[in-house]
Amino acid sequence: MRSPFAPGLFWRTFLLIMLLLAASSAAWLQSFRLFEREPRAQQLAAQIISIVNITRSALVYSDPIVRLSLLADLADNQGVRIVPLEPSDAVAPFSDNPVATRAAERVVAELGERTRLASAVNGVAGIWVSFVIDADQYWVVIERDPLARDIGTRWIGWAVIAAIASLLAAVAITRVVNRPLARLSQAAGELGAGRTPEPLPETGPAEIATVNASFNRMVADLAQSERDRAVLLAGISHDLRTPLTRLRLEVELNELPPETRANIVADLAQMDQIVAQFLDYARSEPAQDKAAVDPAALLEQALEASRLPRDPTVHIERRIEAGLRIDAYPVELSRALANLLANAERYGRDPQSGRLDLTVALRATDEAVLVEIADRGPGVEAAKVDELLRPFVRGDAARGGVMGAGLGLAIVERVARLHGGRLALAGNSPTGLRATLRLPRNAARR
Repeated sequence: MRSPFAPGLFWRTFLLIMLLLAASSAAWLQSFRLFEREPRAQQLAAQIISIVNITRSALVYSDPIVRLSLLADLADNQGVRIVPLEPSDAVAPFSDNPVATRAAERVVAELGERTRLASAVNGVAGIWVSFVIDADQYWVVIERDPLARDIGTRWIGWAVIAAIASLLAAVAITRVVNRPLARLSQAAGELGAGRTPEPLPETGPAEIATVNASFNRMVADLAQSERDRAVLLAGISHDLRTPLTRLRLEVELNELPPETRANIVADLAQMDQIVAQFLDYARSEPAQDKAAVDPAALLEQALEASRLPRDPTVHIERRIEAGLRIDAYPVELSRALANLLANAERYGRDPQSGRLDLTVALRATDEAVLVEIADRGPGVEAAKVDELLRPFVRGDAARGGVMGAGLGLAIVERVARLHGGRLALAGNSPTGLRATLRLPRNAARR
């Protein structure tokens, strides 16, 4: 049974696409960083080497008169200072990130093995690179860190736009992928509710077209089978009615003992009732259109037609809520109520006393109207309750062995599905069977 909290196929597909997008973006970013590492290291090393060489050349070859102004200009405009290297300098190691490490290797290889690099000297941060002029050692301090990348804030806007575009694309792709499955699911639900769905389009991908074509053939075969069964049952029932009528006439005309005549008439009436059930089960279309009906009135009419209220061996407890209206097929709903009462009368009597204790209830919830008919008879084993809704299955072994066709509850279940509802059977307390007919509440309460 599907959990009500389980996400649907749309959300499953949507989340899967989003996870794939996130994973591919992360993989792309990591690949970009890996492939960008070497060019950045080369660029950083070239900048450092160029600054050190230019600074050394400026100090060596410039006129001493303009050397101080040159150094001041480098410090002010380029962020480059020259500091004497002292043995007592507190040197912090150079950055250990992969780009800086690779750049440091290239700088040392280019400027010589005696070249030192530091990220801070005497607590002053920057890129510190040592060099030698004549026997004197100096530091070139690059205050503007080439490792720091100023990417600004414009990327945030582009990232938001890309994320929104990805979400919209994921929704569109998910809808396109799930639309055929959603149609198939809806059509299967219609078929399960006893209605014939519209044919599914046999277009699109080969797999979807094949499934839809197979489903359409199945629906057509089921519809044809239903028509054939209806014709068969109607024909058999019609052909049986004629000899039954002749038998009844012969019984009435012949002089038979009253008890024998009564038994024969009762058997013929029961056979006629079975034929009527065949006809009801064979009827596939409602006799009338849907209309707003009063379920309490239909239930009272079904009780009067059953003659149960006038039977001294029957005790009926009524719990009928008045003032309800539902959209229903009047003839079919009346037939279902009559079958529920007939089933209770046939199988719900006490095996010892023959008494029938019946509870007839009608109540409403926010979404449905419930008709409950419960007896205190022998009941049915819990494992066999669901079997009673199948055509031609009777609960005789547990509930009395009275002759019947086994179509009464099957007709009720079909009527329930015709209205978009359902029929539920359960054991009654302490004994017996409780039948609950649930009908959607499509009209407001008066």
